[in-house]
Amino acid sequence: MDIDYAIKKDKPTITDTSTTAKKALCEQWERSNHLSVMFINTKISTGNRGFVDQHDNVKALLMAIDEQFVTLDKALASTLIMKFSSLRLTDVSGV
Repeated sequence: MDIDYAIKKDKPTITDTSTTAKKALCEQWERSNHLSVMFINTKISTGNRGFVDQHDNVKALLMAIDEQFVTLDKALASTLIMKFSSLRLTDVSGV
């Protein structure tokens, strides 16, 4: 079983006339999605779980995590620019 099946494929739609193969694909997708969400949630530290919304869909969860870290990267870049722009040359020595 591919644990990343839910990341690669969209959830199949099931109707009353769906074949057993399509129903099996849907069950495979749901199992893969559930395992992926559980795995990702175990890797997020408890202190950071409040920053990422809870999702039942692994694609939505990954997008939320990605958006959170893009914001953090921008804040880090801004902080570093502020620190470097406030630095002053304190000593000049010959080589």
